[in-house]
Amino acid sequence: MPEPVRGGTVAAMYDEPPQLPRIDASIAPSVGFPPPLVFLGFILLGLLTDRLLGLPVMPISRDLTWAGFALMMAGIMVLIVSLGLFRAYGENPEPWTPSQAIIARGPYRHSRNPMYLAMVIIHIGYAIWDASMGVLLFVPFAFIAIDRAVIAKEEKYLATRFGKPYEDYCRRVRRWL
Repeated sequence: MPEPVRGGTVAAMYDEPPQLPRIDASIAPSVGFPPPLVFLGFILLGLLTDRLLGLPVMPISRDLTWAGFALMMAGIMVLIVSLGLFRAYGENPEPWTPSQAIIARGPYRHSRNPMYLAMVIIHIGYAIWDASMGVLLFVPFAFIAIDRAVIAKEEKYLATRFGKPYEDYCRRVRRWL
């Protein structure tokens, strides 16, 4: 069972979040753009593509559009839970800020990046809900952009910051699912 890791040590899974001293803010991942805006940008690009190219709507039933809505709500719930864990541990969810803890509770037991996974799920859900071919077309681009431009930098930083405990966490928990 994965456990939260703080400052290179392993803590019990249900320990209260620690009050940690702040570390030097200049030592942080070099992520320069907010990931939610990446997804929003690709959604808007998809909608623009729909209009400019006159793409047809996806041939789906009205019942399936509700499945898209359900996916969006599921993604929002994962985001809320993940952000709540960040708050409980005194962590800042902005990927360009320093980290004091590796959170391995809740959705972080199954994915090292549940917030980004939630954003992908919301993106797919919106495409289905709106029956938008353009929005669906840009899901892989958003996924690749986040994976390469954000997650790769975060993981390099976390490996340097936490060392072996982070490597152990990576062996137990997959990047996405």
